[in-house]
Amino acid sequence: MPHHSKRYRALSDKLKAPTPVPLAEAVKVLKGFGTTKFNQTVEISTHLGIDPRQSDQNVRGSVALPHGIGKSVRVAVFAQGENAEKARAAGADIVGADDLAQKIKGGTMDFDVALATPDMMGIVGPLGRVLGPRGLMPSPRSGTVTADITSAVKEFKAGKIEFRNDKGGNVAVPVGKISFTEDQLVENINAFLNYLRSIKPAAAKGTYLQSITVSATMSPGIRIVA
Repeated sequence: MPHHSKRYRALSDKLKAPTPVPLAEAVKVLKGFGTTKFNQTVEISTHLGIDPRQSDQNVRGSVALPHGIGKSVRVAVFAQGENAEKARAAGADIVGADDLAQKIKGGTMDFDVALATPDMMGIVGPLGRVLGPRGLMPSPRSGTVTADITSAVKEFKAGKIEFRNDKGGNVAVPVGKISFTEDQLVENINAFLNYLRSIKPAAAKGTYLQSITVSATMSPGIRIVA
């Protein structure tokens, strides 16, 4: 059994029946939990009706949230020549090609998102074993391999999030900070959930969004009506 603080247990006791509630109500309750001295991250966790063992049922993508996620995102870009200049001009924190690959092989990964232009995949491909387990491997499916590097850098710097399901069929993403207004959190969460629904694998049968929970760093989760 996980050990929870007195504060966490007190908040859990405040929750009514653990039945799902409308999103706006869940956010209102969650905002009432924001009693810590630091600005907690708000996260949405979903359990999907997919079989993660089947490659055609895996869920992966990226979506720009209307109000960002409330944190500075460090973006690394694999590019060269004109594309490298475009990436720097768009605000990329790290830009390189083989030199960047060598730094990563050496264990330097001080970035949150890795982007690449298509011509860089020969350099990026061998990094899969290092970047993959950390969820940082550029992929066309997630919008992190693109010829339009300017737009990609700007979107991820502004709070575009990348995600993929885990082995249990779950997807969890940050959707803002507890300091956001209720409307901002609701709009961000709806943007994510609407996109998640839009990429339901054709091979997935039955109920797709089986459960949705919103929580903050130091709060219990609140189930939302799917």
